[in-house]
Amino acid sequence: MLNDSFLTPAQIVAELDKYIIGQHEAKRYVAIALRNRWRRLHAPAAMQAEIVPNNILMIGATGVGKTEIARRLAHLADAPFVKVEASKFTEVGYVGRDVESMVRDLAEQSVNRVKARRQEAVKAQAAQAVEEIILDALIPPITAPAGSKPGVGFGGGGGDEVPTADHELNERTRERFREKIRNGEMDERKIEINVQQPGPSVGIMGAPGGMDEASLSGLQDMLGNMMPKRSRKRKVTVAEARRLLLDEEAAKLIDMDDVRDEAIRQAENAGIIFIDEIDKVATSGSGKSSGPDVSRQGVQRDLLPIVEGSAVNTKYGIVNTDHILFIAAGAFHVAKPSDLIPELQGRFPIRVELQSLTKADFVRILQDPKNALTKQYQALLQAEDVELTFDPAALDRVAEIAFEVNSEIENIGARRLHTVMSRLLNDLLFDVPDKIGPHAHLQITAELVDERLSDMVKNRDLSQYIL
Repeated sequence: MLNDSFLTPAQIVAELDKYIIGQHEAKRYVAIALRNRWRRLHAPAAMQAEIVPNNILMIGATGVGKTEIARRLAHLADAPFVKVEASKFTEVGYVGRDVESMVRDLAEQSVNRVKARRQEAVKAQAAQAVEEIILDALIPPITAPAGSKPGVGFGGGGGDEVPTADHELNERTRERFREKIRNGEMDERKIEINVQQPGPSVGIMGAPGGMDEASLSGLQDMLGNMMPKRSRKRKVTVAEARRLLLDEEAAKLIDMDDVRDEAIRQAENAGIIFIDEIDKVATSGSGKSSGPDVSRQGVQRDLLPIVEGSAVNTKYGIVNTDHILFIAAGAFHVAKPSDLIPELQGRFPIRVELQSLTKADFVRILQDPKNALTKQYQALLQAEDVELTFDPAALDRVAEIAFEVNSEIENIGARRLHTVMSRLLNDLLFDVPDKIGPHAHLQITAELVDERLSDMVKNRDLSQYIL
């Protein structure tokens, strides 16, 4: 998480540049916001509680990189991250999710992350326990009767002696099989093991009035935990048994109370909540609000205390939202940021406008990022031992077509490249490996792009439905 070797703002921007083209201003703002979290945790203890995060409002059309910036930011910070859509929420009293659910989702994700990390740390210890279980199923150990002592046998010399020779033979056999298990020689051998069954899910009909979602979820978990744990015998291969038992044994080695405490700390101090489509709950125009506008304002007023800083009850404990970083985003084609209620506007002091993508940006997006579309398709066909290359002129033509379609139909930003590339390469992907065998080399030229896509672009009605 936010340790002493945490990235500087310039390093954060450099990392974001590997995946996102352009939008330098937005990258600078989020880099500063992220570094400020590290700075707060290293400030004097008396000031830490007073330093509030500068929440960010991103303004820009769909597909320009708003969500990707927030997601990559959370990945760089190794922080719990939740993306929600403001339009999915409704104010209290209307049908829909309540706004506190995004904090509960963040707590859930944080717990899962900490739990997975703790389980990874005890994996070697858990693997030893699993090995013993598998070994016991293959070669059960010889157990002596209570009060017995080593000797020549159960039948003579007093009748209470352990058969030393049998015991040593059993141990030697177990050691041989232990080596075979470790070497993978027994992976296909069938054994019978006890596998923990998930408890029955407990539904509560007619929940008591005033019980919120967290309390209801906690009550269901409590009732579920009161049910007796069930296990059943399964006949599986050694390899399958190792997979089934590893998580089960690792879970026994971690302290869930400690996991919850750390997860809540991480959610409170490093958590990032990305609220998309916030423009959809802005009330456009002025004057008295009625109809849907009333509900939109209600959502904003319900969002306000969460963003402002409040205590939210989750099934893992109370989560304070004072230092969670909120990044809101919207296209704001119809409504304007000033159409949000003033109190909510004040909670997003940093505003950054993302630029629409140009044809030159599209060319770079196709080839520069680590996860560029061209690299993704090359990796897919490499799995079939087929080499795929793109001429620079072909990429230029793909970018031009995507830009034209965005300009004439609807601007969906870089997402248009996915549609155009899919349409361009689908026939080739279908023909591999039946018609195009291994070791083939496929070269995408500008002529091929025109052959596959030009007619479709010229036919406006067709491009509207297909591209």
